[in-house]
Order: sequence, then structure tokens, then C-alpha cells
Amino acid sequence: MQAIWKGSVSFGLVTIPVKVYAATQEKDVAFRQVHAADGGRIRYRRFCEVDGEEVAYSDIAKGYELPDGEMAVLTAEDMADLPLPTRHVVEVLEFVPAEEIDPIYVSRSYYLQADGPAAKPYVLLRDALRRTGQTALVKVALRNREALAMLRPKGDVLVLQTMLWPDEVRDASFAAPASEVEVRPQEVAMAESYIQTLETSFDPDRYHDEYRAALEVVLEAKATGHEVEAPATAAPAKGEVVDLMAALQASVDEARRQRGESAGGGAGRTAGSAAKAAKPAKSTKKAPAKKTAAKKTATKKATAKKTTTKKAAKKPAAKTAKTPARKSA
Repeated sequence: MQAIWKGSVSFGLVTIPVKVYAATQEKDVAFRQVHAADGGRIRYRRFCEVDGEEVAYSDIAKGYELPDGEMAVLTAEDMADLPLPTRHVVEVLEFVPAEEIDPIYVSRSYYLQADGPAAKPYVLLRDALRRTGQTALVKVALRNREALAMLRPKGDVLVLQTMLWPDEVRDASFAAPASEVEVRPQEVAMAESYIQTLETSFDPDRYHDEYRAALEVVLEAKATGHEVEAPATAAPAKGEVVDLMAALQASVDEARRQRGESAGGGAGRTAGSAAKAAKPAKSTKKAPAKKTAAKKTATKKATAKKTTTKKAAKKPAAKTAKTPARKSA
């Protein structure tokens, strides 16, 4: 694999020579533009509008139109000589917690390889970032463009991920739902139950590009002259979902079925319990009244007992004396 950049990481007074390699590659089925009638290739040619001559790609430069209409031409040499301090140095600006960086800022990822005798400071920075849970915010100039980036450990290597500048991320307020939309607690509880049903650990090997696989099947069939069998597809949903609770319960049951579990089992009970817990208690206000009534009843009994005791004290002593004799008998 060929390195796309070579320089060093400036880590305080420590310099780490590194080579940068692209960490990702997009895989897709490559198509060519052809004439539909006979399959002939479509070619594009580049012509200069001044002299009408065809221009080779190697003779094309970058041009910037000035306000007066003149064109400022920048050659490859001009671009290479841009006065950027980060042209050959990854400059560490500061360290921030990894979870504070919104993934929307991430653009491209690159692997950093220690160059020459830089293995020890490379490992030092990698392990220090891992132990502290911090991410290094850096500046670097890649492909003739300075970018903000973050430097973080991934396994045994350091990964450089270029980021968008703040003014390159569009404001999202236009996409927010209207503030008057209300969701019932029972619906939230059921949605949480569905999330819990599909909760698992991330394993990228479980996912595959089915679109690319389907294209390869079609191309193979075209090459061999076979017909392609169309797979059975689910019928599209009609209209709006009116009963959110029913739709969410059906989603939970379907998710459990796909995982080999019985539908309407634990997940349904969990959702029902959560939804029940989310409902306000109806008898909360009546409780004090019952307590008061019980207290009054107890007071009446205590009063009646006291009255009976007083009456018993006023009776003749003879009758009182008979009581122990009867008990002895």
C-alpha cells in the first residue's frame, strides 16, 4: 500500500515521524457510460475555449476568476508551495474527551504508521490517549487542503480522522418537528421496549452490502444469458400509521420472532409494565379520606370502650366478685 502523506506528529517537544495511509475504501460495482443502442463507449474530450484545441489532462491547471474577469492560474508547483505550517506536520492543538466530538464532523479516516525509529514515541502517545480516554485535536494539510482532525487509538495503531470545519456543517433547526407534537408516555415505553428487544453489541461483520450483491447476480445472469428471479418483496405500507401503540407492539413481536423468541413474551410484558408505570395513579387522592375514616372509626371504638369501662366500675362489688369464681369453674 502506498502512503499518501509523509511528515511528523508534533506532540509537545516530541516529534513522531509518520506515514499516512488511507484507512477505508469504498467498494461498488463500476459502470461505464455506453450507447444504449450498440454498447459503444461514451468518451469525453476537453477543449480549450480560447484556441479550440483538445487539452491533455496533464496540461490542466487550477484557475480562479478574479473580480475583473481575469483568470489567476495556479499550477501544481504553486499548490505544493502553499505557506502552510501544517503541510508536513500534524500539529496537536488540544485534548478533549472522545464522547464530546459529534460524529457529524468526521470526514475521512487514515492510519498512521511510525516511520523509522519513531516506534517508542508512537506507542507512548497511543497508550497515553487510551489510558486517559482523550482524543487529540490536530491540524494537518492533506491533498493541498488544511483540515481540522482528531487523532485517536484504534487497537495497536493511531487513526487520523479529518473533520469538517464548523461552518461546513449546516444548521439542523429546519428539520426539527413542530413543538406542539406530543407523545404519550405509553408510546415512549413501547418504543423503549422495541429498542431493548434489538439491543446488542456492535459487530460490523454481521452487515453486508445486499445492493452490491444483487447487482453482481444480475451481471452474472447477463453474462451467462440466464433470467434473474425476482425475490419476494413485502407490500408497501398504505397511508399513515394511526395507532402507534399497535404498530410498536407489532414491531416488538416481529423483532422477537426474527430472533427466535416467542412473540408477545417478555418484551410485551416489559412494555406493558412500563406503560402501566407511566400512567398516573387514579386512587392517590382517595387514600387520605380512607385513612381519616379509619381513624374516626378507631376513635369511636376507643370512646365506646372507655364508656363501658366506666359503667363497669359503677356496678356493685358482689357482681364483680362472681366473675373470678366463674373463671375458676
